[in-house]
Amino acid sequence: MSVFGVVSWATYRNDKRMAPKVEEKLSVAAVARRIGVAPATLRTWDRRYGLGPSEHIDGQRRRYCPKDLAKLTLMRRLIISGVATADAAEEAKRFKGVADIKAMVQEFKVRQDVVDALYKALKALDCQFIETTLSHEIEVYGIERAWSDVLVPTLFLIGQEWEKSNKGIETEHLFSEILTRTFNSRIIPLEKPLNARPILLAAVGEELHSLPLYVLAAALCERNIESSVLGARTPIDALSAMVIRTAPPVIFLWAQLSQNAEAKFWREIPSIRPAPRVILGGPGWDEVDCTSVTRADGLGHACEQIEQALGA
Repeated sequence: MSVFGVVSWATYRNDKRMAPKVEEKLSVAAVARRIGVAPATLRTWDRRYGLGPSEHIDGQRRRYCPKDLAKLTLMRRLIISGVATADAAEEAKRFKGVADIKAMVQEFKVRQDVVDALYKALKALDCQFIETTLSHEIEVYGIERAWSDVLVPTLFLIGQEWEKSNKGIETEHLFSEILTRTFNSRIIPLEKPLNARPILLAAVGEELHSLPLYVLAAALCERNIESSVLGARTPIDALSAMVIRTAPPVIFLWAQLSQNAEAKFWREIPSIRPAPRVILGGPGWDEVDCTSVTRADGLGHACEQIEQALGA
């Protein structure tokens, strides 16, 4: 970098430090998009509960400052968690600091309420609420129950919306990304796993739906079983190479779509001793002759089959 460039950059940084901080002011439409409500709802909250722009001047367009946005975000979260609108408004008006999202999540008593809250939070793109809810569910109920009781029903609701209206693909992608990140963080090194060699998990062919592999790997960690995840689009060559190098006691093959489910993925892998147990997961295998291998019906069944194969 030239001397001129260095001096210019240093000057730029000094100018930034010296410049007065300007608060971002948001329009009704911008705030509505951020918290996932209609602009008319914001106007109703202002008129009915006094939750409008704190610095609104008659004759000028309504603009919300960061403190206003924080209060409205809290109100939205409280409503999502089941608090009556009037009560949520009173709590939001008193709000001055950081919202205790974990306390909101801990108030859920019925699992269907958690599903409904997650779905509403997804519509509002409230990642912090979603991640806190996921962490609480996993810590309290474990991965298998959190997956079957809450996460699968939430994914089902997202799929229903897509089938009915061809809308909501952004919420599905957002949720999948959050889930993958959450379960990846739960896949940790085990000090004394039950298995001497890791089991092998792969989404075969051109399969892109690899989230179930990370859910399974995290659930196996809870059972003290070590695994290696090859992830999406695992070709037969890569699978075969891993079988030779690691000699896994169990191979779990995932196929969401039928075009990715081919018997070659267990018939053409190299022969090793002892022979690995092959377990299949996913609806893609429905039309394939799987009589020589094991089909897993859901996350819990897959974990049980893997435990049995390990002699646990």
